[in-house]
Amino acid sequence: MSRARKTIVRISIGFVIFLAAIFAPVSGYFELGAFLLAYFIIGGDVLFRAIRNIAHGQVFDENFLMSIATIGAFFVGEYPEGVAVMLFYQVGERFQDYAVNRSRKSISALMDIRPDYANLKKDGELVTVDPEEVKINDVIAVKAGEKIPLDGIVIDGYSMLDTSALTGEAVPREVTAGSEVLSGCINLNGLLTIQVTKEFGESTVAKILDLVENSSSKKAKTENFITKFARYYTPVVVIVAALMAVLPPLLVPGAAFNDWIYRALNFLVVSCPCALVISIPLGFFGGIGGASKSGILIKGGNYLEALADAEIVVFDKTGTLTKGTFKVTELRPQNISDDQLLELAAYAESYSNHPISHSLKAAYNLEIDSSRITAVEEIPGHGVKAVFDGKAIYAGNHKLMQMMDIPYYSGEIIGTAVHVAIASEYAGYIVISDEIKEDAAHAIAKLKASNIKRTVMLTGDAKIVGEAVAQKLGLDEVYTELLPADKVSKVENLLEGKSSKGKLVFVGDGINDAPVLSRADIGIAMGGLGSDAAIEAADIVIMNDQVSKISTAISIAGKTLRIVKQNIAFALGIKALVLVMAAFGLSNLWEAVFADVGVSIIAILNSARALKTKEEI
Repeated sequence: MSRARKTIVRISIGFVIFLAAIFAPVSGYFELGAFLLAYFIIGGDVLFRAIRNIAHGQVFDENFLMSIATIGAFFVGEYPEGVAVMLFYQVGERFQDYAVNRSRKSISALMDIRPDYANLKKDGELVTVDPEEVKINDVIAVKAGEKIPLDGIVIDGYSMLDTSALTGEAVPREVTAGSEVLSGCINLNGLLTIQVTKEFGESTVAKILDLVENSSSKKAKTENFITKFARYYTPVVVIVAALMAVLPPLLVPGAAFNDWIYRALNFLVVSCPCALVISIPLGFFGGIGGASKSGILIKGGNYLEALADAEIVVFDKTGTLTKGTFKVTELRPQNISDDQLLELAAYAESYSNHPISHSLKAAYNLEIDSSRITAVEEIPGHGVKAVFDGKAIYAGNHKLMQMMDIPYYSGEIIGTAVHVAIASEYAGYIVISDEIKEDAAHAIAKLKASNIKRTVMLTGDAKIVGEAVAQKLGLDEVYTELLPADKVSKVENLLEGKSSKGKLVFVGDGINDAPVLSRADIGIAMGGLGSDAAIEAADIVIMNDQVSKISTAISIAGKTLRIVKQNIAFALGIKALVLVMAAFGLSNLWEAVFADVGVSIIAILNSARALKTKEEI
């Protein structure tokens, strides 16, 4: 039987004895004995912790307050109320444990990505080893249903990967020879042979686990305030309660010790800061847990709190708002068909490994017959010259056309242009552009519909390209042709333009953006499934490339802060009211129990709402 279950059984037995003591026709020492038995069964562990903490110099905590209040109730003859206070306190503690465990499970669900072993290929055999024993360039095999233990490149096999533990996305990802794979993903069907590219300590799964394990160590300002508040608040209320019990009977004629001790006990029970100390960290913990379920890793409550005040969101372009991969977006033939233009370019570029060449071959999407092309010559910085079906062809930038003295289209082109010529005759041009992400425009609209005052894009691309992307997405401002240092300067200027409370968020996708991620109030990394630079430099990591997750993260932060503020206002308001009532003798221990345990349970249940997240797309 688990420890939690044993505690519930013990409290249940104590509760039955408590009911028997209330309804049993006994009095005097028998009545006292029955209530004491119920009391020690229910709250013996609280008394033990109070004594142990006092021995270690930690006097003013909730165990001390509950012990003093309940023992005092017995001394003034209020046996049922003494047991009831301890009973309700223990019930409140069980609610707290349940809520904390639920929050922890939400975050630690990511811990399931930790691999237990790796199948290392050694001397032609598979040997099961600890992932930490595998070195770079070792070859491992991953069978169907197994977790990928280390980052690497597939050298043989085909399969579908479940990436949901990393990205929060349910759609499997197809991989084949040459595909990069990340640790923590689950191999769904085929056998994969993988060459390892990172040791376990540097792998994606290790970095994510470290991030998750330490996410609760960075407290928000609200959490720190409450911790300090409770540290000074508790001794003050104990001193006030002691004075309340002693001074009025000594100074006020007719005042009875029993009456004022009872009032002081009420005061002590009400004053316990459990609701604040428990529910506020739990609210932030729940917010971090809810975000992790959506594939958003937040490194601490301080970043979650800051994100709720986001006022300006600044984006990098390539890999953040765009896919970072080139694709043929426009064909402009001259005196030939679209297909002929694409065929000429694809054959001319067929021997090149340049990203532009790959995009041309992907758009052509037919098998290249190498017998049709000869005399291929790559001209650095210009393009390619080759013989195709016996004719000289040229494919490259405008410099190649100028070098060969071929008239070409020199108007405005948004994107990278590949000009094509047959002999000395211009055949047209092909535009290759970085694709805008499908959800980018919707994400910008969502941010504008919330409290974000300015959306800005910083890019090193040409002015015409950057402005075209900004216009399509509806961004407020765009700055182009920037070096990494220029981006930092622009962010510095933008920081000066925000309000004193507002925060600036920068969203980037890797090491080039590290200086800006560090300088912004909050750095969010669009890590392309969690790149090293993204995880290390950013405060928040989006575990896939969806821009819409930013508005989801801001929404979660806002909801979490509202819950925390509700708990503070509710707890302090109820406690202040009942404290005044206790001081004037207008409340009893039952009302005091509600003001402590009842308020704690309500605040804890309210905090648990932070776990429930709503996607913004």
